[in-house]
Amino acid sequence: MNITKNIKQIAKDALINEARAVENLTNYIDNDFEACVREILQSKGRVVITGIGKSAIIANKIVATMNSTGTPALFMHAADAIHGDLGMIQGEDIVICLSKSGNTPEIKVLVPLLKRRGSKLVALVSNKNSYLAEHADYVLNATIAEEACPNNLAPTTSTTAQLALGDALAICLLELREFSSEDFAKYHPGGALGKQLYLKVEDVFSNNQVPLVTPATSLKDVILEISSKRLGATAVVDDAHNLLGIITDGDLRRMLQKESNIATIKAAEIMTRTPKMIDKGEFAVKALQVMQENNITQLVVKDGPRVVGFIHLHDLLKEGIV
Repeated sequence: MNITKNIKQIAKDALINEARAVENLTNYIDNDFEACVREILQSKGRVVITGIGKSAIIANKIVATMNSTGTPALFMHAADAIHGDLGMIQGEDIVICLSKSGNTPEIKVLVPLLKRRGSKLVALVSNKNSYLAEHADYVLNATIAEEACPNNLAPTTSTTAQLALGDALAICLLELREFSSEDFAKYHPGGALGKQLYLKVEDVFSNNQVPLVTPATSLKDVILEISSKRLGATAVVDDAHNLLGIITDGDLRRMLQKESNIATIKAAEIMTRTPKMIDKGEFAVKALQVMQENNITQLVVKDGPRVVGFIHLHDLLKEGIV
């Protein structure tokens, strides 16, 4: 153990090593890469991604990225494949095999079995002269100069390069499929990102009571309406529920500081005539943006000219999109 070494410099050197390796991958985006993307796009099967050791971990991540962006994919461990899992591969599937050396014993056993099944084989490999590369239909070149490990042994830079190249592949497929934010939401309905892309104001505000007063409502009744509905504000509306203004608890405090004779005050005298509002069909994340930009905690919800409710910051907090 040598605790005198410069820890900050060691970390910086590792990051620089990996960053340079990823940047250098741009030199290896060739015709094979393009052909591989088009093969996957035209395939009626799935993408099966396999590897062993640290490459298997990276393969799992690439599978997750593809599945979440519109390319059906599954993971198959290279060692398990030769002990029964090969049966998960269908004839129209495309197999991507990750390996730094391309010469491990498991890979050498697996490759001929895949070729016999007629599956297209893609090698994502750091050694273009390897057994895997020589027998693949397409080679995605993930060559690196050296690992970040000072002994050039522990998979570090090589796995980072595999991950980056897998992301590049997934992004190409995403763009060519014209995968939209709405599509993304379909694949992520339970998460915060998905909610930002599909949750509407009308999905959130309906659980709240609707505080309403008219311009002629007395100050006492305005206070009672705001207090009873527990949203910190009330809308001021006409007989058809068209919005005329809003009164917040902050408006009440400021008014009480200025006025001594409050017995005759009506809602019309203290309301804000140009309140911030949002249509019920807007995305809930838009409501959050309006609140943040204006430093407020609630918005009037409208359906056309009519007030139909309020959406509060607490509603968005409960949904997990804040």
